[in-house]
This record gives sequence, C-alpha cells and structure tokens, in this order.
Amino acid sequence: MGIKNQVLASIVVSYLCLTTGMISTWASSVINLFSSENTTLNRPMTDTEVSLLGGLPSAASLFTIPLSGIFLDYFGRKYTCIIISLFQVVGWSVIVLFPYVEAVLIGNFINGFSFCMYMTVPVFVGEYCQENIRGTMTSGVLSLFPVGWMVSYLMGTLEYNVMNYSSLSMSVFGTLILFYMHESPLHLLKKGLEKEAAESIAHYRGVKVDSKEVQQEIENIKRTLNPELDDATPELEKLQPDLQKREKLTTWQFLKKSRSTRRALVLSLALFAAAVFQGQVVVQVYAEPLFAMAVPSMSTTVASVIFAVVNIFAALLVAVVIDRLGRRPLMIYSSLFTAVFAALLGSLIQLSWAPNWVTAIIIYLFCFTYTTGAGTIPYTMNAELFLPEIKNFATIASVEFSFLGFFVVLFIFHPVVSVLGLGPLFYIFSGTCVATAIFCSFFLPETKGLTVDVIQLQFYNPRSHNNV
Repeated sequence: MGIKNQVLASIVVSYLCLTTGMISTWASSVINLFSSENTTLNRPMTDTEVSLLGGLPSAASLFTIPLSGIFLDYFGRKYTCIIISLFQVVGWSVIVLFPYVEAVLIGNFINGFSFCMYMTVPVFVGEYCQENIRGTMTSGVLSLFPVGWMVSYLMGTLEYNVMNYSSLSMSVFGTLILFYMHESPLHLLKKGLEKEAAESIAHYRGVKVDSKEVQQEIENIKRTLNPELDDATPELEKLQPDLQKREKLTTWQFLKKSRSTRRALVLSLALFAAAVFQGQVVVQVYAEPLFAMAVPSMSTTVASVIFAVVNIFAALLVAVVIDRLGRRPLMIYSSLFTAVFAALLGSLIQLSWAPNWVTAIIIYLFCFTYTTGAGTIPYTMNAELFLPEIKNFATIASVEFSFLGFFVVLFIFHPVVSVLGLGPLFYIFSGTCVATAIFCSFFLPETKGLTVDVIQLQFYNPRSHNNV
C-alpha cells in the first residue's frame, strides 16, 4: 500500500513534467507559422525573435530557479509545485489573449518560469520515496517530459488557437490535482512539525502513524538534518533529539567545512554540463526545422512524434533499470554510444553517404542513448547527492547552470549552423560525449540504494568508487 501511495503521488507530480515538456517544444510547432507572411500574429517574427522564442523559457528559468529554493523552504515542496504550475496558467493565458509578437514572447517567457520544476520535482519525489524505489520514481517522473514533447508535436497539427486553449486547459487541470499531494516529511521536520511529518510518512508508506516504521523514518530524517561537522570527517552524523538547539551553519560555512559537499557540487555541475553540451536539446526544441534540414523527404510532424516516442521509451527504460544497473554504468556507456551516433550523424548530414531514412534512424539512436544517460542521470543524482543543509543551494546552482547553458546553445544554434553547417555541430557534441564518459569513469560514484550520508562518505574517499 505504501509503494502504491508513492506511485500515485509521483503520477500527480509527473503531470507537471508533462505540461512543462509541452512548453519546451511548443516553439517547434509554431516557428514556421510565426515567421511566415500568413502568421496569426500582428506581424511576422524576425530571425532574432525566432531564436528568442526557443530560448526564452530557459532564460526565464534563470530567474525562478534561485527563488524556487526560497519557495521550497518557505512554502514547502507541495505549494512550490502549485506556484510553478500557476506560472504556466498565466503564460498560456497571455498567449491566448494577446495575438502580438511581443505578447507571445512574454507569454513564453512566463511559461519558462515553470522550468524550475526540473529542480523542485526531483527533490520532492526523492524526499517522499523510500530508498529502494527512489531512483525508479525520480526517473519515471522525468520520463513524462518526452510525453509532453509528443503531445506538443501532435497538437501542432491542430488549429493555432485550439492548440493554445488546450494547453491552457491542461495547465489549469495540473494545478488542481497538485492539491492531492501531501507535504514532504523532511520539510515538515525542518519546520519542527513532527506530528505532521509522521502523518505524511504514514500516508506515503501506507502504515499507521504510531507504527515502528514511521518512528524509524522520523529518526532517520533527524539524523540527516543534524550532521556533526568537523574538519576531518564533515559527513559523520550524530543524532540530536532537539533540532532547535543545534547552531545552524550558513551555506558558505557548510561548503567551507565539508570537502565532500564541494566535490559533490563540482560533479553535479559537470553532469549538467554534459546534459547541455551533448546536444539533444537542439533536436528537442527545433525538431521540425531540424528534421526538415536533415531529412527533407520525411514529414516533419511524423519525424518529431517518432522522436518523442523514442525518448519516452528511453526514459521508461531508465526508470526500470536505474535501480538495477546503477547510475554510473548508465552514464558512462550511454555517453560513449551517444558519441558514436553524434559523429555518424554529423558525417551523414555533411557528406550524405546514406539515404535519408538512415539519417532519421541515427537521429533517433542519438536521442535514445542521450536520454538513457545525460538526459536523466544528472537530475536523478542531483536529488541524491547533498545533505539537507546544502541541498537547495546545490540544486539551484546545478540547475541554474544547466539552463544558462540551454539558453546559450539554443540562442546561438541558428548563427552557428549558418557559419559551420549542421554536420560539424554534431562533431562538437560527439567530443563532449567522449569527454563525459572519461570524466565519469574517474569521478562518478555509484549512489544506487544509498542514503545521503553514505553517498557523502564516498566523496570524502573518492578512491572507493573508481570501478564500474
């Protein structure tokens, strides 16, 4: 019963991932319309405005990601997700009500405020799920992003206003169902609400409030919230029943004292750099124009929908195997295969040495292997690596870094392609994949089934995890 409640909660939260995925690929369906003389807006978009349309959601997230950390602490995980969903309602409302270029850009920018859920949702799911299903649930929730891409690509075949009103209705529904959620027990204990935390644990585990399992989990969370830091072993924990008597360290004091946290933060930033510069975001956001360039004989809508289906299958596969195979081998071997397919794709586009259908297959294989590694693992591990004192800051820094990278890559995509061509761009992506695999083989620890204190000890002794 307990796992059932955790799965149901994850399904509710995953709907927010779906609607966010729709936003991330909406530009692909409307770019050609907005730049044509038959645009539904007051005038055609310029080349700069077209570039901005795809990148603005990532740019908007740079403002809300830092605030989401404050919201997570002040409002809690549940109500932060509700606030994020409301951003989508406002953004779609602006797009629906005002058919002007400037209004559409502003509405898509507001929609991008919800991209901070890349940070909040894995944190939320990681806190109410027990360790043996934590990786599966986190990856499973993230698998709804490509479902959102597919829905967006399919809705791109609808009349423009029908597509936008449907998106608005889905965002309203997503906001309402989030009220079903129970608050994270870790957040409640941080606020000193032990009774409410016990009720939350009892709900998610499907047991009685006064059960031994609830009391044991309360004590585990208390130990997590009270690490005893010193210069030699900053990750050792000591149970302190009175949470209020312990002196709180600032974020910078914690970073200064905890060498393992600094190492974990560097690793997290490196993983998110891989997620950005392995290049799949280009295919995701500019799917229709990209397929039109790379595979001109194939329907762009069909090609885009197949692309989304491939990513859905890959994300679901990761959700099934991540707690069996582990994070480390998935990240290393997926990056190596992605490097091969990126190089093949670059040569195919540049030299046209095979039929168009081969190019399409290589694009799908490239995206499949990306999703099984850099497209999922950084988000899963980011929810696992850090102690509560530093978790919000570290997660904010990592996700903020990734979305800054996404914005840069998407904004410069068209200028770079016009100078270098599409083929050489994928050679760069291939090199990034090889560098990722080499880095992870030396520095990425395995976190499968481990509690945060054990994970932190691996960073304190990094030599303990250099075997795949």
